Amino acid sequence: MEGVTVSSGIRWLLGITTLVYLVVIYWLSFLARKQIHTPEDYVVAGRRLPLSLAWATILATWFGAGCMLTAADEVARGGLHRAALDPFGAGVCLLLAGAFFAKPLWRMKLLTICDFFARRFGRTAEVISAVILVPSYFGWVAAQFVALAGMYRLFFDIPMSTGILLWAVVGTGYTLLGGMWSVTLTDALQIALVIAGLIVLCIQALLQLGHGSLASGLTELAGSLPPQDLMPIDIRSLGAFYAWLTAFIIGALGNIPGQDLMQRIFAARSDRVAKWSCYVAGVLYLLLGVAPILLGLVAKSLFPEDFKRAVLPALAHLFLSPVPLVIFIIALLSAVLSTVDSAILSPAVVLAQNIILRLKPNLPALAVNYVSVLVVAAGSVAMAFAGETAYQLLEDAYALTLVGLFVPLTVGLFTNWGSSASGLAAMIVGGGLWGIHYALGWEFFLEPFLPQSLHVPFEVPITLCGALCYALFAVIKIGAPAPVLREKVEMEPAYAKT
Repeated sequence: MEGVTVSSGIRWLLGITTLVYLVVIYWLSFLARKQIHTPEDYVVAGRRLPLSLAWATILATWFGAGCMLTAADEVARGGLHRAALDPFGAGVCLLLAGAFFAKPLWRMKLLTICDFFARRFGRTAEVISAVILVPSYFGWVAAQFVALAGMYRLFFDIPMSTGILLWAVVGTGYTLLGGMWSVTLTDALQIALVIAGLIVLCIQALLQLGHGSLASGLTELAGSLPPQDLMPIDIRSLGAFYAWLTAFIIGALGNIPGQDLMQRIFAARSDRVAKWSCYVAGVLYLLLGVAPILLGLVAKSLFPEDFKRAVLPALAHLFLSPVPLVIFIIALLSAVLSTVDSAILSPAVVLAQNIILRLKPNLPALAVNYVSVLVVAAGSVAMAFAGETAYQLLEDAYALTLVGLFVPLTVGLFTNWGSSASGLAAMIVGGGLWGIHYALGWEFFLEPFLPQSLHVPFEVPITLCGALCYALFAVIKIGAPAPVLREKVEMEPAYAKT
């Protein structure tokens, strides 16, 4: 499957179509620049997005390499239960955000999620949350670069290192030009292409398996795979179930404190739009996520011993004629690029607004945002060259915000329990323990110090450690009292001070 033979005609058609597509994207980005006059325009589209655009930009941002490429690859490697992180966990994350977080956070008129930590726990917490948040995106951005490089290597034999650098330049330039306005203008079209492409490929694959019948194709697929590959939950052993549950929790809770999601919530024109955009995007994400999962199972059935990477491009080449094939690849490209610009922009904004402009408030805000985009892109390229799989890069990205930020965000938003020290303790303990485990290469919580029978993935225990530290500091009442956030909702956003 790795060495798919591609005709020169398809290569020329795909190459020309890709160039035309990129020209159109850059043209739209230049047009979007006319809407950008302040950091608020660049980051949250002036807080003017209606529901029709708000849910589309959430869905298009999330439905990129994580679901369309790496989730399909993971299912092809290990079966249905490997979709715990994405799309199952990620889809539930959007529903939880709509149910509990969108309205109260939108009403605070924030520019970044770190502005919340500044109001609730103080300036030190703002900086620490930014230090946690910014590196957490490097893995997510790197996953997009790795996925795109793998996809185009399949068709053009471009080395992975060259492909990563090429798509890093393309994605960074696109992000620099247009900000949230260009993302919003292109996302609706991009997600429409993605939906159409996935439906066509799924139908064609099942028709091929079923010799012209969709029902027979599903029956043939189910009969060709062992029962354990069709289980959505891994219950082969207690350890396997805990690993599955950890991946699901990371996906469902890890990105709630993420700037990319909050950026779109803040860009909505009302709290109601913010809430319902998460609901609509979450439901569609779970529904659309069935398609790459199904195609991953098809790949596992057809290539049980030969699969290495790039399921969807390979299946598209196998089942689609040249013109639909090229359209599908462009749909994949648009989906991943719509994630790239947001995944770069989100941490760049945090770096600019909550670190650099806090230290040097007299610097030109828009220029600082542009430079921060370049810094984030460079860090992401470095992580892409680190050699991890795209799926692992995604899991790392979700995990860091889970262990460091989820507890202080949730407790701090819904209660006045806990002081500034409580929030700081949860961030430092959660982020610090995660960093120690990650740096030392430990796969399990306190791996060298616990017997093998107690070895469990470290993300959830570390999050609980952060929660315990938050509770401890809240009980002994160390630090400044908690502010009453509802009295501060009408405060001007952080960017206005810069």
